[in-house]
Amino acid sequence: MSNERAPATMTPKTDDVEAARRLGEARHRIESEVEKVIVGQKVVVEQVLTCLLAHGHGLLVGVPGLAKTLLINTLAQILDLSFNRVQFTPDLMPSDITGTEIIEEDQTTGKRQFRFVKGPVFANVVLADEINRTPPKTQAALLQAMQEYRVTVSGQTYVLPTPFFVLATQNPIELEGTYPLPEAQLDRFMFSVYVDYPSVEEEQEVVKTTTSAYVPDLARVLSADEITQLQDLVRRVPVADEVVGYAVRLASCTRPSFRDAPGFIKDWVSWGAGPRASQYLILGAKTRALLQGRYTPGRDDVQAVAQPVLRHRIVTNFSAEAESVKPPDIVERLLREVEI
Repeated sequence: MSNERAPATMTPKTDDVEAARRLGEARHRIESEVEKVIVGQKVVVEQVLTCLLAHGHGLLVGVPGLAKTLLINTLAQILDLSFNRVQFTPDLMPSDITGTEIIEEDQTTGKRQFRFVKGPVFANVVLADEINRTPPKTQAALLQAMQEYRVTVSGQTYVLPTPFFVLATQNPIELEGTYPLPEAQLDRFMFSVYVDYPSVEEEQEVVKTTTSAYVPDLARVLSADEITQLQDLVRRVPVADEVVGYAVRLASCTRPSFRDAPGFIKDWVSWGAGPRASQYLILGAKTRALLQGRYTPGRDDVQAVAQPVLRHRIVTNFSAEAESVKPPDIVERLLREVEI
């Protein structure tokens, strides 16, 4: 990821400000369309949309039956993006994701040659369902795609379609027959999105809707080209130096080796977030500001995205486990104690 950023004194272009205003309006239309299918989960929808527009990837963590797959499929339809779903299983091979070469014979000449058959990773939105159910070798097949937006097979590199967005789901309660994601791969996910149970009222609405003959008619709100333009717009959004400084300090304070890290970090954390967390804090803050029709983010935007950016990048130690302290608890305390 590039470490370049716009100077805080940069004057926004009139076209960019107008694009930010239109994005704020489009956000409400997207949410209205999603509500035709998904009941509640507004925070989840906002975080997934933020990931997409920031050119990042998301990890959805939640128990089965919370409409994670349905939400992603619905967003792909609303945004007019191609969508592929991969069900991760213990016997899944890397070629089942990236694609494979087959021998093809020319019926006219009888000549045989290899032809590459693209795998499901060649789509705008790729759902990696239950990503922790497949061995690390297959999990690693997504690493190059997520970082470089291309895949290499038999020495040949293929560029993925744009925009490209990986959403992976993970069941937090089922551990038998699973392979925990390595920290290097977790770090590739911009957000860790927690999908919680619906309220009683929301669940009643879910039951009424899904047990009837209701079929939603979804409208297209944005196109792939428009999303690519908006991703470029996010990069051009200016950020004040004090906001960048706050994001960097917040990420740095998660590291026990950092000289100004609070005492509870040194007591409970083995490893903290790396520089990619600082970058994602700013990108998330920029995108959140744009989604709300504002052209520059503030420190409150950084705070709003701190949980999904940091909680899966903090590795707790035995003392934290003994005291039942989880990464979200640590991030919450950091937000209270780190000086603004």
